[in-house]
Amino acid sequence: MRQNSKLGLPLALLFAGSMWFYVQHVLISHQQADAALHGIPRGNLSDLYPRWLGARELLLHHRNPYSPEVTREIQIGYYGHPLDPTRPLDPKDQQGFAYPAYVVFLLAPTIGLPFPTVQAGFRWLLVALTGAAVLLWLRTLRWRPPLTTAAILIVLTLGSFQVLQGIKLQQLSLLVGALVAGCAVLLTGNCLATAGALLAFATIKPQLVLPLVAWLLLWAFSDWPYRRNFVWGFASAMTVLLAAAEYVLPGWIWRFRDAVIAYRQYNDGAGSVLDVLLTPDWGRVLAGLVGLALAVTAWKHRRASTDSPAFNLMLVLVLATTVVIVPKASPYNQVFLLPGILLVAGKWRVLWRKNRLTQVLLMISGVLIFWPWLAATALTIASLGLPADVVQRAWALPVWTSSAIPPAVAALLACLVVRAPET
Repeated sequence: MRQNSKLGLPLALLFAGSMWFYVQHVLISHQQADAALHGIPRGNLSDLYPRWLGARELLLHHRNPYSPEVTREIQIGYYGHPLDPTRPLDPKDQQGFAYPAYVVFLLAPTIGLPFPTVQAGFRWLLVALTGAAVLLWLRTLRWRPPLTTAAILIVLTLGSFQVLQGIKLQQLSLLVGALVAGCAVLLTGNCLATAGALLAFATIKPQLVLPLVAWLLLWAFSDWPYRRNFVWGFASAMTVLLAAAEYVLPGWIWRFRDAVIAYRQYNDGAGSVLDVLLTPDWGRVLAGLVGLALAVTAWKHRRASTDSPAFNLMLVLVLATTVVIVPKASPYNQVFLLPGILLVAGKWRVLWRKNRLTQVLLMISGVLIFWPWLAATALTIASLGLPADVVQRAWALPVWTSSAIPPAVAALLACLVVRAPET
């Protein structure tokens, strides 16, 4: 065991370093060459920028961040020029301020700083928060691995393609992932009101946390005398956020609704991982069935206590299922698979002895999860002897399994939840 741990950390560092090399010198270099060849604008490629500029314009200049005028200014900063529908090579994503207005309160401390400073600082903040999220999930799942094993898990998480993409893009999904991890550890520590308040802040990306909110509210109402503080904490924080947003931007909810509708229209090709793996029609049908199955399972385990395996299993299953059905198959959203993968990693020997189906799912999930690191390592080694343009032709190799990882992890967790006791 000790020898395996000593070998595991250098191997994890190799995988993480190879993934960094792949993202920086293969994937991004390929995208830059392709953009230059076809005249496609790239801009600063920061998902934080539209939110930051919208927050600055609202809080400093009292302008509507959802307005076409602010959207045009966002496009100039993001792409380098405003988008023109008559230019066929211009991106379709308008980069509008399609977030709840109360996200500006989280960004308020940064609006007086130049964006390059904010961008650099936010990257390091996401690195720290994601590394901390690993430790928070280990505590939530009551897995206390040796220090070396914990270091391996942090290195692999920070060196995964999904997290590196989120860090490169300064994606708020990683911030929300850390908030959810904090909520989970507070729940297991019986700090219910604070957990509810933290979850309220995580609703800055509502599509990623609504299933979790629904599950935890069902869980809380199922034992109201002992769990009501969670509801009060969540409701109080949401009330403050909604009221404060209404104060700084009256009628923002309707503007946000219109922004979401517009976002769906200009991102019509976006879909869930089920849409990618199957077709949009079959993907929606299967997503509906998956959501129904999750609702039935949640009802069955609604009385589980926070110190029970059933509660942790439901928690990670809801997050994994969200990644499967959320209508955007972006790899950075897979940070919500982290607790499910950690749970499986900590219990894999026990799981292997359960039955043949679990063994098959373990093997499939393991291959899908480790493939990106193996492929990135192969491309890193190949770059030592091959020209860069040759290596870049294989840029898609490490992301082959990206869409298949969420369903595989969710299926494995579903098998465990079905067999778990209800309390």
